[in-house]
Amino acid sequence: MVADAVIYHPTVAHYLKFVATTAGRDKLMRTVQYFARFYAWYLFRTNGTRGEVAPWEALKKQLGLARKLLRLGKNVEHLKAAALAADAISAASKTAATAGAGDDVLRYAAVGRQLGYAGYLTFDAATVLDSVGFRRWDGAKRAQREASRFWALGLLCSVVAQAYTLYRLREREAKVDKKEGEGVVESKRIALERAASRLQLLSDLCDLTIPTSALGWVGFDDGFVGLAGTVSSLIGAYAQWKKTA
Repeated sequence: MVADAVIYHPTVAHYLKFVATTAGRDKLMRTVQYFARFYAWYLFRTNGTRGEVAPWEALKKQLGLARKLLRLGKNVEHLKAAALAADAISAASKTAATAGAGDDVLRYAAVGRQLGYAGYLTFDAATVLDSVGFRRWDGAKRAQREASRFWALGLLCSVVAQAYTLYRLREREAKVDKKEGEGVVESKRIALERAASRLQLLSDLCDLTIPTSALGWVGFDDGFVGLAGTVSSLIGAYAQWKKTA
């Protein structure tokens, strides 16, 4: 009876839908990968033995490689998304009377974000054979740095989009009359949109520590980057969990 209650519980069904998606599995692996990065740093800083640190370093490396393989081909998805966003800009320019400046900011940010992610995934894929040890390539490190640059570009565009979204939501809220029924509904809708935007902004800022540290633009250590990556991974896992509800 207890086993049946567990097996047929709605949460178990939801979990199976979650892990059935590539994104769901990736978010779980990413969470463990960045926590392992943080914990390996923590053990090292607290004078942990080589034997204590090595398993966490290996876990970080192997999960990173597995996720790199799962990302193969995903650059095409972002290239298509960039093309669609560019088409939206072209269509909006033909109907300028209905297109606002704020919409243009979000459209251009969307193009930049998708191109950034596409470039990141393209250069990242170029290093796969070297990463798995199948064929060594002298240019792998250079390609990985280019991947980090494109990733940082995509994240910066996303940060701009979320910051502008929050600004526009403030403007909308200022015009809402909360004493009316429609105003109350609109206020609740704005609150939900603001919460989602803030969560995405936090995730983007956490992720931004990863490529900027790899490029040497900032001086964050592995502990900080590992914690930031763990937070953004948990946010991504939460978002994917909601999508599969």
